[in-house]
Amino acid sequence: MWHDFIRQFAQERPNHLAIIDRNTERQYRYIDLDQEIQHWVYRLFAWGVRRGERVVLVAASRLEHVTLFFACARLGAILVAVNHRTPVYELTAILEPLQAICLLGVGDGPLAQRAGYHDLAALPAEIPPVEPILPVVEDHDVLLILYTSGSTGLPKGVLFHAAMLMANMHYTVAADVLRCEDISIVNTPFFHTGGYNVFCLPMLSIGGTLILHPKFDAGAVLREIREAGVTVFWAVPTMFQMIFDHPDFARTDFSRIRFFLSGGAPLSLNLIQGYHARGVPFKQGFGLTEVGPNCFLLETQDAFRHPDSIGKPMAHSQVKVVDEAGQPVGVDQVGELWITGPHRCQGYWQQQGLFEQSIRDGYFCTGDLVRVDAEGFFYVLGRKKEMYISGGENVFPGEVEKQLHQHADLAQAVVVSVADPKWGEVGLAFYVGARELTLEEVRAFLEPRLSRYKHPHYLVRLAEMPLLANGKVDRPALKGMAGALSLGNLYHA
Repeated sequence: MWHDFIRQFAQERPNHLAIIDRNTERQYRYIDLDQEIQHWVYRLFAWGVRRGERVVLVAASRLEHVTLFFACARLGAILVAVNHRTPVYELTAILEPLQAICLLGVGDGPLAQRAGYHDLAALPAEIPPVEPILPVVEDHDVLLILYTSGSTGLPKGVLFHAAMLMANMHYTVAADVLRCEDISIVNTPFFHTGGYNVFCLPMLSIGGTLILHPKFDAGAVLREIREAGVTVFWAVPTMFQMIFDHPDFARTDFSRIRFFLSGGAPLSLNLIQGYHARGVPFKQGFGLTEVGPNCFLLETQDAFRHPDSIGKPMAHSQVKVVDEAGQPVGVDQVGELWITGPHRCQGYWQQQGLFEQSIRDGYFCTGDLVRVDAEGFFYVLGRKKEMYISGGENVFPGEVEKQLHQHADLAQAVVVSVADPKWGEVGLAFYVGARELTLEEVRAFLEPRLSRYKHPHYLVRLAEMPLLANGKVDRPALKGMAGALSLGNLYHA
């Protein structure tokens, strides 16, 4: 059953700092946060929001992502956080099936002409005094909808029910990932699962302190570490690369950091070791919007021994690694990761048939390819749909990228497949690096590390990688770039 822990801490530790909002530079104690949430309960109720109704929020990261979520939860309503950069066509495709009673945004954006729109920047000062009777929120009640990136078509609305959210919070805390005295930063977008579910909700569930940033800024993160006593921090790999490359990195004291956690994509081993050289325990996590997202844990003492591992399944995660026939694979064999547990979502909004296509024996088929070593540590090799066949052999781009990332002059590398008349498909490696590299020297570097059929046949240097709104590398964009290149003008191995 859903537990209103904000109200609990407003009574038990009312003056403890809950959120520092860098949008406004206001600080909210738990009693202040509880009052802000209750004001939203009054507003939403006055606007007709009741149990099960959808409330859509289209805005950059701001306090209302937190206060509206908890207000909706008190009413048994569903908050839908949507990317504020979503194109109008895609936004319409999302909104029509939702039939939301309430839409919230800032200014005269794409929602402004729709019925039920309210401008966050122009809310009336008075708070309706009506005291609603709050329902009991059951385990199966959906409280949050987040949309996936839509790489296989239009985005899918993932249904986060109360039991799923509570399980994610409970097991994250139970594994000693977070402690009530921790201070962390939230600067990943709330329209992706990491914004709410990696540290935000789990941290608030134990009475910790969050610093809310409107967007990611490497210099601002380093300043918070120096001045605000940050103890734990989560981001995606491109963000950690920008932090590492920032001129303030060398002068920042990391002694109060318990650990950094990276998620969303594999991380360069060179980059991990760069943080290790500063004494920072650095680990990679793993999860999906539909399952979790906190599914695996690399213990701090293992972060230095297995820096490229995502660790082992957390207590609530039941996993299988299987071949194409759904049969378990052996030690160090590549297979698809299946996950289930109390942290599995209910499905997709009005697309339940599509969700069921990803379910086998109650497990969610992630599409991620992994291997497990003899000690039980898991390693991600990439996405199943990214695998290509070269000369009859399977090539996993993530495996190639992991080795490329060990090259001293490569900051980032992404491998995509391109057609080849001889081999069927071969790899093209996009990279960001300190200098221009030749294909010969890259292949010579890979020679003792990978079989030759896995070596990229083309090499393209970029000033920077194209990024998605959540900070991850935009692989579809790179695939499109590869398709548009005149490969005859590139050197072919």
